[in-house]
Amino acid sequence: MIVTTHIETDLGTMIAAASDKGICMLNFADCKHSALKLRKLSETFKTPLEQGSSPYFDTLRTQLQQYFKGERKCFDIPLDLIGTEFQKQVWNILPEIPYGKTISYAEQAALLGKPAAVRAVASANGKNKIGIILPCHRVIGANGALTGYDGGIERKKKLLELESAI
Repeated sequence: MIVTTHIETDLGTMIAAASDKGICMLNFADCKHSALKLRKLSETFKTPLEQGSSPYFDTLRTQLQQYFKGERKCFDIPLDLIGTEFQKQVWNILPEIPYGKTISYAEQAALLGKPAAVRAVASANGKNKIGIILPCHRVIGANGALTGYDGGIERKKKLLELESAI
């Protein structure tokens, strides 16, 4: 069973989903892809999503509060990544990007050992279902432009400002 809940953050309401293995989605509720991501979770797990509680949600709320206060720079909550093997490889690089730093999609592709896969890496980042914890907001365009964040460019900017100001 996959349970969902809403979590209030400094940047707006987020939808969280958890399986019995960990958090499988954390996305801003007002994002255009939230409904699609929820539907795909339901299809992947072959179960309806239900609002409810999970032991992971209390930990998630605490860690998000600490993050927005500047008291937490990395997360240690269990995750249940749902995606292709390539997507999981791309997402697993994200927590390695130091807090307060950014890299380009090309640099992320190079870290993956596939320097020619810049577009595929960008596409995989766009399918990241676990925002903030898997910090795709730390990946920017080669020219330094803030590009491609499902939560919106303004939120991406605020997250980067939060991290660089601390």
